[in-house]
Amino acid sequence: MRRPRGEPGSRAPRPTEGATCAGPGESWSPAPNSMLRVLLSAQASSTRLSGLLLLPPVQPCCLGPSKWGDHQPSGGGPRGGPVQGLQRLLEQARSPGELLRWLGQNPTKVRAYHYPVALRRLSQLLGSLPRPPPVEQATLQDLSQLIIRNCPSFDIHTIHVCLHLAALLEARPEELTPHVMVLLAQHLARHRLREPQLLEAIAHFLVVQEAQLNSKVVQKLVLPFGRLNYVPLEQQFMPCLERILAREAGVAPLATVNILMSLCQLRCLPFRALHFVFSPGFINHVSGTPHALIVRRYLSLLDTAVELELPGYRGARLPRRQQVPIFPQPLITDRTRCKYSHKDIVAEGLRQLLGEEKYRQDLTVPPGYSTDFLLCVSSCGAVLPVRAQDPFLPYPPRPCPRATRDPAQRVVLMLRERWHFCRDGRVLLGSRALRERHLGLMGYQLLPLPFEELESQRGLPQLKSYLRQKLQALGLRWGPEGG
Repeated sequence: MRRPRGEPGSRAPRPTEGATCAGPGESWSPAPNSMLRVLLSAQASSTRLSGLLLLPPVQPCCLGPSKWGDHQPSGGGPRGGPVQGLQRLLEQARSPGELLRWLGQNPTKVRAYHYPVALRRLSQLLGSLPRPPPVEQATLQDLSQLIIRNCPSFDIHTIHVCLHLAALLEARPEELTPHVMVLLAQHLARHRLREPQLLEAIAHFLVVQEAQLNSKVVQKLVLPFGRLNYVPLEQQFMPCLERILAREAGVAPLATVNILMSLCQLRCLPFRALHFVFSPGFINHVSGTPHALIVRRYLSLLDTAVELELPGYRGARLPRRQQVPIFPQPLITDRTRCKYSHKDIVAEGLRQLLGEEKYRQDLTVPPGYSTDFLLCVSSCGAVLPVRAQDPFLPYPPRPCPRATRDPAQRVVLMLRERWHFCRDGRVLLGSRALRERHLGLMGYQLLPLPFEELESQRGLPQLKSYLRQKLQALGLRWGPEGG
């Protein structure tokens, strides 16, 4: 599940769909433990932390079946005796002070999973009172030290709860340092956490600290917005990024295109910055650098976005000789999660339903987007043998000529797996949304297959019935009557 992520000035990273977007479990962000140490060392008043704990309980974060659904927290759950007794004491604490004393006075009995229990109870205590009592600063510092000391054994759920305690100082996020905000941004992007409060805090920090931030820091702060497909409410966010790009574009080429890639996922590409990165001077400058290939892939994707999404753009474009396939191989995230994927069973369902000649699997279409399954369909809805047709639509797209012959339409079945979404399971990651948007603009008809629907099918016969209904809803026909 790991994929290297390059930093400016280091060796070039491998390309990924959406360029700057990396998936959960990847190795480009610092260890969560170091993140907690930095965040918990930040100055925090008891008033801010009291207000913070009024947030609703954080849900567990994991891929696939929940480790928390069976009540066996990672690191060992309560098995009776003093450890279980401490959990009961935390759950029944009558005041914040009493709860924090139970943690501080029983160091040998505290386990990692006790901290989410304690923080949730603290939230309940403070939320049940009309005027929450102040929590002593010394007591909060003791809690921070306990968390810091125990964080090497924390799982992702415990880390996430503690981040809410430590990082959501929402009143004035500009008081935190760029390093702290970068760690927070990387944590959100890495674990696909689309949390508006945290993202708005990062956006506000970027706007307020604009003059002090260089593009190498800004690329990391902007990363979660593109990855999580989130446009902040902060009105100065986009103008601020345009000013930073205008000021810093020639200083760090890889950081510049990383920022533009995040903006591309948000459908917010500034014309002035595009003029600059497509200029001969910029292209010649990056050609001799170690990250030349990855920059050319980023520029190729940006050029595709200009072609498909910016009809009013009249500036420089990437020369044809500089263009390269955007994603020359299957995505690492999909390859490493193949055992969780529905691709094999969908492929078998299509084989039995249509026959092997009526679809193509894992075909990459120009300018370099992968398709899970591709069908060629006549104008009357008959599914045609793919190998007898040209499966590719022309790129760049051309106006459809008025021809007398029967033109074939291309239908792309897109698996929407669980990890293609933000952690809430409702919003597609920016890279996936970008791919689907561009395939649609190129003329491919998309048929999404959401993971919730695929997971509800019980066995191959039920899946075939599901696929039959999906295809027939598009007006498709196959078999002897379908030609």
